[in-house]
Amino acid sequence: MEKTSGASASSSSAEHPFLDSSFEIRWSQLTPEHVGPDIERALTGAQAAIDAIASRDPAALTYENTFLALERATEPLSVAWGKVGHLQSVNDSPALRDAYNAMLPKVSAFFARIPLNAALWARLKTFAATAAAAGLRGVHKRFLDETVLDFRQQGADLPDDRRARLEALQSELAQLTQKYSENVLDATNAWQLVVEDESRLAGLPAHAKAAARRSAESKGIGAPGKPAWRFTLHQPSLEPALTYLDDDALRREIWEGFTAVGSRAPHDNTPLIPKILALRAEKAALLGKPDFAALTLERRMAKSGEKALAFLADLQARTQAAFARECRELEEFKEMRNAERGLRNEEKQTQNAAQTPAQTPATGGFVIPHSAIHNPHSAPRLAPWETGYWSEKMRKARYDFDEELLRPYFPMDRVIAGLFGVVNRVFGLQIQERAAGSVEVWHPEVKFYDMRDRAGRRVGSFYADWHPRESKRGGAWMNYLLTGGPQPDGSRAPHLGLICGNMTPPADGRPALLTHREVETIFHEFGHLMHHLLGEVEVKSLNGVNVAWDFVELPSQIMENWCWERESLDLFARHHETGAPIPEELFGKMIAAKNFRSACAMMRQLSFGKMDLLLHLRAGEFAAQGADVEAAVRPLIADCLVPTNPPAPTSVKRFNHIFADPVGYAAGYYSYKWAEVLDADAFTRFQREGIFNAATGAAFVEHILSKGNSEDPAMLFRAFMGREPELDALLKRSGLAAAA
Repeated sequence: MEKTSGASASSSSAEHPFLDSSFEIRWSQLTPEHVGPDIERALTGAQAAIDAIASRDPAALTYENTFLALERATEPLSVAWGKVGHLQSVNDSPALRDAYNAMLPKVSAFFARIPLNAALWARLKTFAATAAAAGLRGVHKRFLDETVLDFRQQGADLPDDRRARLEALQSELAQLTQKYSENVLDATNAWQLVVEDESRLAGLPAHAKAAARRSAESKGIGAPGKPAWRFTLHQPSLEPALTYLDDDALRREIWEGFTAVGSRAPHDNTPLIPKILALRAEKAALLGKPDFAALTLERRMAKSGEKALAFLADLQARTQAAFARECRELEEFKEMRNAERGLRNEEKQTQNAAQTPAQTPATGGFVIPHSAIHNPHSAPRLAPWETGYWSEKMRKARYDFDEELLRPYFPMDRVIAGLFGVVNRVFGLQIQERAAGSVEVWHPEVKFYDMRDRAGRRVGSFYADWHPRESKRGGAWMNYLLTGGPQPDGSRAPHLGLICGNMTPPADGRPALLTHREVETIFHEFGHLMHHLLGEVEVKSLNGVNVAWDFVELPSQIMENWCWERESLDLFARHHETGAPIPEELFGKMIAAKNFRSACAMMRQLSFGKMDLLLHLRAGEFAAQGADVEAAVRPLIADCLVPTNPPAPTSVKRFNHIFADPVGYAAGYYSYKWAEVLDADAFTRFQREGIFNAATGAAFVEHILSKGNSEDPAMLFRAFMGREPELDALLKRSGLAAAA
């Protein structure tokens, strides 16, 4: 169930600001001391609404006073709790965290109890068996069927003793996963590395070096005559450090800090993981399923953990040969470069003896005897903190392409304007920023926008918060705050959503200059946002992103395609000083390098999906060990990991996607690749008909973005493409079709 305004909200908004039904949220009033009283009030109201349905005369049941009444019953609570959760993710503080954690067990228990309410379930089942229910059509038929399935999947048919246990473990799961998330955030924020010797920063791009110095200054580290540079585990600091720093020891120290997140006291997730897996396995068993994957995937496109695992295995088999080749090539490249360096050192020595070295342009001016290079098939493994560094060196050598050269062409303001231009041409959307100060926001950097369709109708509004802060969790995400859509009186209420990220911030009077990957991320999250704001589903819990998790990434991932097309890039990829577009030569190199080490990128995602599925298909084994899951899970996915010396640990202790929520992406991380098949295939229609073809964009809105979960996702895809999805488009786009 999800989010809209509640009848009791506006009357006491000053006393209970989290229950205020205003569309433009008054964030300044949403303070920690209001969390407890407001959520308690919302819980009381929601329980009363549930009790009213559960006590109705079975002879007087209707669709409106059962299923639709249930839809409305939890809306004020969901809206209020959504605001609390959002603030906890973007503006964390000890007081807010305490308030959130104090109410989390109560809210979790309340929602867990709904499908276990025997009287409520009896009323729903009774109405579902009537002729009136059989006569429902369209979205209302879908809603009834989905609700019945939800209740059964969450234990409505269990006997009383098993219902009580299910309710208890749901609450425990919520607390354990919240603690896991807190450990990741706290461990990330607790780590820093200060460098005082500037010579150690060789290779680091100027923008990253300046950011590190500003970071030190912000913490009072260093002095005007004695500067220092501070590195953190936030992505804008971490990624350039691991990619460009020449100092191997410094890269190692940063890498070790990153991979230790969630694995050391006092932020150690090691003991939490077996408990979370055990509770999920117990939940599945209580509900008659062999494992948690069987429970969660039953109503997704994959249908079962075994089918999802087979999907990943198929992609792995098609990628394995190219993956092995790419790993070997990088090892050989490093070996060759080291040999070159050794020969250059020898050449300097021989110059002193008046000897002239032999030359050839093929190796940068120096002959490299075969004996100077190890057997290419036995080149030593790279260390894990070397792979990003040598990959970038190899890409630059192979394509003469340095991604940092693209940054000046991606100032954030132009990227955002260009994104809005793309969605205007493709989907007919008009987006207007509200003047600063005209709408309250939770941080001064946050902006507020209105979105209108081709007819000028406001379909919704959204907040955007793009830069990192210590009080803000990592990554990028979209969420919704209010769900509008078609109303009973025939009108349409606007939706309200948000997008957040941790992109490179502005520096030294210059705008925020983004990497191309950051540009893709912004387009990606905006795809999710459109899915919510363009929803035309009158039943709110079926709107927008409330779809099967292996379908939800289609609207987001398809948007990334416009970040690679010359025609769309020319709308916004302009030099921040000159306004010039990306030079044709640089664009050509960018496209040529697009699929550099694409097999490694594919296998990285497959490793995450495979680890996630195996953890939940075999949860009993891991939970029973009661020890460090890392040692048990790594061998199971080793064939998907880049071989290094020493072997790199997996992400299992910092894997927020699958362990920071009672369900989240648990047993569902494969969804990214599943949806990538859909998005690559769907974009072929745009390529055929024109990437700015308004009719094609309108069809995507009609069949995908506006429909939410009002129909089966497989049917929605067929409606847009006229056929079933095909795998070839993804392999072709990734440059792996020949390998397959």
